[in-house]
Amino acid sequence: MKAFEVLHPGVHTTIQDLGRPGFMRYGIPASGVADRFSARVANLLVGNAPGAALLEITLFRLELLALNDLIIAVTGGNLSPVVNNNPLPMWQTVPISKGERVAFRARKQGFRAYLALQGGFSGQKFLGSRSVFIRGLMGNMLKAGEILETESTALKPTSPKCLAKEMIPPFPANIFLRVILGPQEDRFTPGGIETFLSSAYRVSPQSDRMGYRLQGPPIKHSGDADIISEPIARGAIQVPGDGLPILLLWDAQVSGGYTKIANVISADLDRVAQVMPGESLHFQAVTLEVAHEALRKESAHFERVQKSVEEQG
Repeated sequence: MKAFEVLHPGVHTTIQDLGRPGFMRYGIPASGVADRFSARVANLLVGNAPGAALLEITLFRLELLALNDLIIAVTGGNLSPVVNNNPLPMWQTVPISKGERVAFRARKQGFRAYLALQGGFSGQKFLGSRSVFIRGLMGNMLKAGEILETESTALKPTSPKCLAKEMIPPFPANIFLRVILGPQEDRFTPGGIETFLSSAYRVSPQSDRMGYRLQGPPIKHSGDADIISEPIARGAIQVPGDGLPILLLWDAQVSGGYTKIANVISADLDRVAQVMPGESLHFQAVTLEVAHEALRKESAHFERVQKSVEEQG
């Protein structure tokens, strides 16, 4: 079923799902949504499976024309979504009538928003996923005039659902990210590690879904910045010879030869998605036990969210 015509594609809008795990051995990153919590909640609100394809909207200017009656939900960063110039409420189901226009006017908070559509968005699959990975030639950003269709053609009756205010994550401009030091922390001086943990690092304009280049005090190595190339986990923080860290993200290469000072814990990666260039990051070293506990808390929180939404009918 035809869902939307793209009137303006916005700054950077792509179709994403939960990604394509299992292909890193072949040099292909998992990609997928940057803010998994916001994306999963958006799908939950419209009655989709958590991994249904949806739109990841960066900043503003996206404008869509509804080609049928639809049910949508918008979550994530507040990019001033509107329907026919009237504010579109976020974190809840919203019925859209044929002929109405949905647009994202201006950034208020956060950096990326998610628009889920009941039935999910269709789109070409690459290795089992609809996630666009532009550098890997797997799909493209939206284009003006493009017609977006639903994966499922049957709309299900649904009662209005919303997320309780206390369950909506905050998106502050400056955030602390918890990290596990290593695996090459021994390749940095004690002073270099102290600099990393005590300084604010601003996200450079030369940043994208592959990684955030960070600007701030250089981190001093104790020797050579290069190592034999090895696998890279999502959230790894490389430090090349200039001492300026690079936070590797959703579309990052799967191996590399720069020393890595730390890795952002999994439970904090969603927060990175909502930080835009010009804003600052701070890093806090924690233990593996703390990282595991944070992941358990994140999982329990989503279970509470899921139960709360499902109890609304």
